Amino acid sequence: MVTANPYQQYKQSVVNTSTPQELTLMLYNGLIKFLKLGMEAVEENNLQNAHTNIVKAQNIIEEFMSTLDMDYDISKNLFSIYEYMNWRLIDANIRKDKAAIEEVVAFAEDLRNTWSQAMRLAKGQQVVNK
Repeated sequence: MVTANPYQQYKQSVVNTSTPQELTLMLYNGLIKFLKLGMEAVEENNLQNAHTNIVKAQNIIEEFMSTLDMDYDISKNLFSIYEYMNWRLIDANIRKDKAAIEEVVAFAEDLRNTWSQAMRLAKGQQVVNK
């Protein structure tokens, strides 16, 4: 039997015990991480690493798109933003365009920060409502 290293076990435990809201925040953080790694790879002219990290970022965006509840107007708006981000990453990956990745990073950071703020506000509401 192969045992995972302690860090892998810890990461798995964090994922298994996190709320859906915390998992979403983790995905935003992962999205930003992969975008920045992709940008660094473009700067270093490491085309394979740039491609790999841009595709990882696209996979996260596609996950966000596929899990939206389209019964809400906000979901339709988010879908449009994610669709644009994904389109820019396709272009960035083809042309290895750092500026396009930077544009997507700005969107991702704004979305992450908004989500984080919403989590804090919701948590405050839960404390007040108890």
